[in-house]
Amino acid sequence: MSPADSLPFAFLPSSFRSFCSSSPPSLFFPVLRRGLAVVMVEASSKKAEEWQRYYTAGPHLAGKNYSQALWTKEKWEEFGVQSHIVDYEVYINYPVDHRLALLNKDDKKNDSSSDNWRVSFEATLEEDILDEDPSTSLPDRVPVFHGYSASGNVTAPVVYVNYGTYQDFEDLLKANVSLAGKIAIARYGLIFRGLKVKRAQELGMIGVIIFTDPGEDGEMTEENGYAPYPEGPARQPSSVQRGSTQFLSVAPGDPTTPGYPSKPGVPRGPVDGAIPSIPSIPLSYAEALPILKALNGHGPKASDFNKWWTARTGLGHKGVHYNIGPTPDDVVVNLYNEQEYVTTPLWNVIGIINGTIPDEVIVIGNHRDAWIAGGAGDPNSGSAVLNEVIRSFGEALRLGWKPLRTIVFASWDGEEYGLVGSTEWVEEYLPWLSAANVAYLNIDVGVRGKVFSASAAPLLNSIIYSATGAVESPDHPGHSILEKNWDKKIDTMGSGSDFTAFQDFAGIPSLDVGFGAGKDDPVYHYHSNYDSFYWMKKYGDPGFVYHRTMAQIFGLLIAELAHPPVLAFSAESYATALNGYVTQVEDKLNAVLHPLKEEEEVDISTLTEQVISELRGNHYNSSSSSTAITSSTSKAAVKAFRDSFKRLHDAVDKLTEKAARLDAEAEDLRSQAREHIPWYHWHQKIKLGYQIRKVNTKYKYIERNFLFSQGLDGRPWFKHVVFAPGLWTGYSGAVFPGLVESIDARDWSNAERWVDIIEACIKNAARKL
Repeated sequence: MSPADSLPFAFLPSSFRSFCSSSPPSLFFPVLRRGLAVVMVEASSKKAEEWQRYYTAGPHLAGKNYSQALWTKEKWEEFGVQSHIVDYEVYINYPVDHRLALLNKDDKKNDSSSDNWRVSFEATLEEDILDEDPSTSLPDRVPVFHGYSASGNVTAPVVYVNYGTYQDFEDLLKANVSLAGKIAIARYGLIFRGLKVKRAQELGMIGVIIFTDPGEDGEMTEENGYAPYPEGPARQPSSVQRGSTQFLSVAPGDPTTPGYPSKPGVPRGPVDGAIPSIPSIPLSYAEALPILKALNGHGPKASDFNKWWTARTGLGHKGVHYNIGPTPDDVVVNLYNEQEYVTTPLWNVIGIINGTIPDEVIVIGNHRDAWIAGGAGDPNSGSAVLNEVIRSFGEALRLGWKPLRTIVFASWDGEEYGLVGSTEWVEEYLPWLSAANVAYLNIDVGVRGKVFSASAAPLLNSIIYSATGAVESPDHPGHSILEKNWDKKIDTMGSGSDFTAFQDFAGIPSLDVGFGAGKDDPVYHYHSNYDSFYWMKKYGDPGFVYHRTMAQIFGLLIAELAHPPVLAFSAESYATALNGYVTQVEDKLNAVLHPLKEEEEVDISTLTEQVISELRGNHYNSSSSSTAITSSTSKAAVKAFRDSFKRLHDAVDKLTEKAARLDAEAEDLRSQAREHIPWYHWHQKIKLGYQIRKVNTKYKYIERNFLFSQGLDGRPWFKHVVFAPGLWTGYSGAVFPGLVESIDARDWSNAERWVDIIEACIKNAARKL
């Protein structure tokens, strides 16, 4: 008996023993069972805390963390995983100086000189130093700024633009609020911050301030009696959310090299249309108060608009009336933002465990860089989890385990600026990935609470259910994560993390998992100095037990993809999802043609963040005459377009039939693999291996069938016809984005074109099954 066979398998959770026993004995005894048992036993809360302490000890802004890259490489090699560093030269910015001040005109002076203005408030643009939290007082802590923000010095009246969604701006235009030449103040939430800046820029605004409203924190607020961090779980009033303002839904990665890797000497294009041309700055709600109060009494109130403007507002008790403005000409804001743009190296760390099948590869990733010195939640809870998974697999290797499929581990750099490190790597290795990559598994914020969440390509849904069903909930002994910590909902893939280039550019089925904050969990200070080791240890995950749990889940996900001979995919799940997506777009068409007046029938409290984001991110002009379909030509076009949905349903029905056959064949092969085949029936083994290989190849390329080489309209980097980030949402995933965007634009001929493209992709997928 090998040392691995003596692992305390009997003491593992019963759900895990069931997970193993339901799989082919020939796969689990002793090889895969050995590897899985090591992952379950080896994953350590104490080790996760150790990795967290290292990664959060100092700043690790993109392009400034080579020592961490080297440490990560050496640590993985110490674990027994061959590793190396892959570098790129990318175009990014670093902060130089900034200022934000509220100015009032001095009525006692009649001249128009600069001396005619007095400063009524000047923001510190700093987060408070807290004695309890050492990260907040580091001398080299990162200033508050926006990645890819423009330099500029602008002074103008200010306008409150709510969340800054496309529909928020449409509401303002409909109300004849003056926007051109003004500075916007928007609250964080619903959509990617860069798209708030993008729309403001398009409408002639000259600067943007973005703050976090505590109304986003649910019940966990000072207004409800909770003490702010560090004394309690509520938001620290001086917390600031940094982040990128790149136009993420247009293209991620280095904006000067879209579609190809940023290597030394490559040609670089202009950044127009990829990053902002107006300055922006992030702000705490404590320092947003004077500006918001300066708007009191000026222009309409949020309550004069619709319920989307009054939902989740949390500063009324502080004297904010949520007036829109603009402020009068004698009350202005000066926004000064100086950024240095450079071409600088980024360092991805790549580790490899070679399998026995050279052209079936699983890629696993987490990013290492952060906007702050800490980053205990984002990204280094994921970094700690990834290290524990690699350490556990390294121990399994030492005990004789080897996967069938090659496993590639990646510690990405530059994710925060716009998924830069992962995007450049995918663009460089695209031919190899297209031929060999079976799936990509991403972990970003691994732990910031106790509520499990997942997004995935439908092919991978089943393995998420099985893995979470095999791991015990730390707070509910005898029950699994699947039972107690998750609503069992798997979201569609959008953007905002490193899976984007794999799913949307390369057509590789991807998933993203983590533990988020529930309504009773402490407030998570996203991209703030307070996302620190101290916060994580006291509030986020005391004892680091959920880090260990996440490592177990992630390890099982990897093992289930890397070792069983037949890939653990479900083609029928994909076909079923496609059918639902077609129906969803039909519903979208009805909503566009017959919009609710003031959305009076929508109960916001029943909607998820993603649904609200999609509703408010629609990029059609609700006040335009194009909303009404009046001409006979338009009516005929709409009717023809409606009829075309039958073609999509028919194509999906055929795909569903083929997918069910493939899944049945795969299950039959799994059953055959459970049987013992004597050595002298070698020909039977060869035949079985050939059949498995054929099925796996079909599974591997299903996702690639949905790539369209010309890409989406106006954003050709995005190649997937089924999944993409919403054009005006960024984070939230859109289904059939080219079709949906055509419907929003009332471009019926282009909508027909996208029906043709989608139908061809679905038929091609069915034909290849």
